[in-house]
Parts: sequence; structure tokens; C-alpha cells
Amino acid sequence: MGPNGAGKTTTIKMMITLLSLTSGQIILNGYDVLTQPDKVRRSFGIVFQDQSLDEELTALENMEFHGVLYNVPKKVRKERTEELLKIVELWDRRNDYVKKFSGGMKRRLEIARGFLHHPKVLFLDEPTLGLDPQTRKNIWSYIKNLNEKEGITIFFTTHYIEEAGKIAGQIAIINEGKIVIQGSPKELIDKTSASSLEDAFIKLTGHRIRNEQASGVDRMRMMRRVHRR
Repeated sequence: MGPNGAGKTTTIKMMITLLSLTSGQIILNGYDVLTQPDKVRRSFGIVFQDQSLDEELTALENMEFHGVLYNVPKKVRKERTEELLKIVELWDRRNDYVKKFSGGMKRRLEIARGFLHHPKVLFLDEPTLGLDPQTRKNIWSYIKNLNEKEGITIFFTTHYIEEAGKIAGQIAIINEGKIVIQGSPKELIDKTSASSLEDAFIKLTGHRIRNEQASGVDRMRMMRRVHRR
């Protein structure tokens, strides 16, 4: 969670091998990001802030394409697709073109797709940004259900502070590209002598309005380059 778009984006890019480390070390699922990038890439899934679905394909075709990309065996791919689409309540719409879906439906499909190849870690970049409160609540319900069912670690960024407080077991607040504090929601409140998580956030990052600098197009271009290698 952080007010600086460039900071959180840079952090994610380093963790998913799209950006080289300038110092230190990152171990993801037991693999070194710098020396074992291929193993790292196979072990995670990601849902970007900006939509990355092909709207000219059906929900089923989007899932199939992702499964082929990650070398998921055909039988497993078929079974897994049905299971996940049922969990996010899109199985009945599997043959509909994505361009006909609402924003919430597209997000649910992206999340299902992110789980398709059995990742050990799933990255979610602002997964509920721009969604209405009811859809946001449902999205988190699906994510928590999949988290418990699959035993997958969920790593997400959000600017909705109350969302982080309710969902996350551990929170890291990023300011100007650096982690300024981390711990459970209660620990963050206690450490800052704040009255709430939002109060703690403001105490640590200040009141100045920040410009969001996320670049979803650049992220997708870089991801395509990774899969072409």
C-alpha cells in the first residue's frame, strides 16, 4: 500500500523480474529473482491494474490462451478453467465475448485467469480500483475463497486503506519508492500511536497530494518481452 504509484510499480517490477535490482536480494517462493528468473516467473501469477484481457475473445478463449502460454496440460487446463470460472460465477458466460462484460466481470475473469497455472504467489495491482463497493466486496470474497482453497500467497497493492486493513495480514507502506514501515494493521497503528490505519498512513507519508505514475501499457509490453524469450 502506498501513495506513490511509481514506487509501488517499481517494487512489483523487481519482484516479477521485469526490472533489475539496484542492490540487495529478492527471494520469491524460494527462488532468487536475479539468478533464477525463469523459475520465479513460473511460480507467480499477476493481475495488473490495467485490463489485460483480449476483448475479442470469449472468457473461455482467454483462459485457454493463458493456459497454453504457461504450458498447463490440456486436461488440467480444461478442468481448472471450469473450476475457476464456476468459483467466480462466470461459467455460464464462458462463451460470451469479453467486450460484453462489465468492469467487475472482467476483473473476476482476470483473477480466475491468474490462478489457472497453480501459482505459488499471486500479485494483484489495485485489483478493485474503479469498482463500486458491492463489486469490490464480492471481488475480495472470491480472492479470499481462492486463497484458502489454493493455499496461495496473495500480494496486493491498494490505495483503499480500509481494504488493506480488512484483508491483509501484513501491510507495508511505501513512500517515495521505499518501505517506511511494515507489520500487521494493529502493529502499524500501535507503532505510530495513530487512531486508525488511515491516520497512521498520513502520519508516515504526509498530506501532500501525489501524482499517480503507473504505466499499465509499459507493464504489458515488458511482460510480452518476458514470454517471448
